[in-house]
Amino acid sequence: MTPKGEGTGTLDERIGGALVGAAVGDALGGPVEGYSPEQIAERHGGRVHGVVGPWNGDAWPTARPIAPYHKGDGHVTDDTLMTHALVRVYATVRDHLDAYAVAEHLVPDLMTTPRWIPELEAEALPLQRIFLAEKWMVARLHYGHVDPREAGTGNIVNCGAAMYMAPVGLVNAANPAGAYAEALDIAGAHQSSYGREAAGVFAAAVAAACSPGATPGSVVAACLALAKDGTRAAVEAVCEVASRHTDFESALAPLRRAVAPFDTVGPDYRSPSLGARRPSRLHSIEELPIALGMLLVSGGDFRHAVLGSVNYGRDCDSIATMAGALAGALGAEVPHDWAKTVAESSRLDLDAPARTLAEVTREIFDRDVHRRRAHETAYAALAGAPCSG
Repeated sequence: MTPKGEGTGTLDERIGGALVGAAVGDALGGPVEGYSPEQIAERHGGRVHGVVGPWNGDAWPTARPIAPYHKGDGHVTDDTLMTHALVRVYATVRDHLDAYAVAEHLVPDLMTTPRWIPELEAEALPLQRIFLAEKWMVARLHYGHVDPREAGTGNIVNCGAAMYMAPVGLVNAANPAGAYAEALDIAGAHQSSYGREAAGVFAAAVAAACSPGATPGSVVAACLALAKDGTRAAVEAVCEVASRHTDFESALAPLRRAVAPFDTVGPDYRSPSLGARRPSRLHSIEELPIALGMLLVSGGDFRHAVLGSVNYGRDCDSIATMAGALAGALGAEVPHDWAKTVAESSRLDLDAPARTLAEVTREIFDRDVHRRRAHETAYAALAGAPCSG
């Protein structure tokens, strides 16, 4: 049986588990994204238990609404492409990021450097794969020269910013408040309202999962201590329901009912309501509360958390990305066979971004210590108090 995540492991292991886990969850969820649990079970003769092929089989190149993307067979989606892009920004800046880093580094990376895009089975600019909510950044920041701190205003309010914020939580490992603040700053270039809030809360969740002795319950508690408005209410409602379940099968419908009052998309995922994805202090994205709920249901077990997220359907690639990152950060073992299949099928080195981010995280921590000590010395001189040393 795969060990459950119990807040164990070194920094390198937590970072590797989170980033590889996020990519594996993304790849497993991609081929069933947009469908209901019932449709998924009918299509696959039961629940999905691992890597599966495209929904439309060999007809995927022309089948709508999926074409021209080859979703399935272990291919990661834009969630992982954006996560790896953010890691590259950290590798360039080698310090904490803000909205200006998105304008100065992330947007050029998406626009100028061809990379292998698994779903297109070709080398292309990431800009040609990312969704409209991410292309918004290019239009606003590169062409519109909007203040990066305000560029997210007016964009679709969805999980676009939250889905790739795991690196922010890892750079701020064991410091949820720091992760929350940094992610909110970064996400200001991309999102507003509850989309931006979810980015901050997800980063905080990943940081909390890295804490020694962390549990799914302590991760949720850290989120509730920081989350605001509809996001906090949705996380609380979903996780209260999740706490009554230990198997994702029984939790699928109850979790959806719990998040429904906060979700603006509505019951038909492919036909959003007229009020969908608009700013509101009362609402929340669906993906983050469900990912946290599945983490609770699974007790931190990677397979259980990710498969529950995948079989939930709807935006399940992003839900499984988040659940996979959280379980991996807690120290749960990412199944080697899944990771190997995803890496080979996607033609990606899933371990390299983790090694890079671990190195950068140590550099940032050293800088933080130096800055904190300089502040302590200055404050002590002002206050006439001894420095804490």
